[in-house]
Amino acid sequence: MLNSILLSAESSGMSMEVFLACTAVSLVLGILISVLHCYRNRSSKNFLLTLAILPVVVQVVITIVNGNLGTGVAVMGAFSLIRFRSVPGNAREIGNIFLAMVIGLADGMGYIGIAAMLFVIVAVLQILLLIIPVHVENPCEKILKITIPENLDYEGIFDDVFQKYTVKAQLYKVRTVNMGSLYELQYGIILRNESIEKAFLDDIRCRNGNLGLCCGRPVSQGEEL
Repeated sequence: MLNSILLSAESSGMSMEVFLACTAVSLVLGILISVLHCYRNRSSKNFLLTLAILPVVVQVVITIVNGNLGTGVAVMGAFSLIRFRSVPGNAREIGNIFLAMVIGLADGMGYIGIAAMLFVIVAVLQILLLIIPVHVENPCEKILKITIPENLDYEGIFDDVFQKYTVKAQLYKVRTVNMGSLYELQYGIILRNESIEKAFLDDIRCRNGNLGLCCGRPVSQGEEL
């Protein structure tokens, strides 16, 4: 099952039946990779189409250059140029692209059993990791942006308010706005309770002269490789 189906065709060359079998396995596994990528994830049709045909393309290329070192090096250089014409993807996209390429490589060498087993292992692992909750978001965790006049010293000005309403408050960023006439302070806070958010913001408004105020959930950043 794990042996290459090309071993029997080395002396007489690859037959059409063997080539079609490798291509069919690559196409089926490519479509399954696209379906796996859609699980609890949003992606474009173009990217899903690329995942579906990538194993077939790699499989055909590997089949053609099998045993020819010079052609293999030239093809590797051509594939490396594609990297500079693509935008960076998140970690899951890059992982599934590598999975599609490895499956195409295995099929091109005739190891269709290893390719199918690799897909099953990776698919089960991805689904388990997506089902298991790794990080539970805290609804009381907020990002607070406060606008204050430029003549107001922001060091410690809200400490008593934070001590009353929050478990944790940390100043992340300070920047000038409105041509330098105002300061915008960005804090990461954890409220003691969600129900006290309005009272908390009212106390902040009294302290900053009723200038601009923004309180919301932290924006999760996409991971990139």
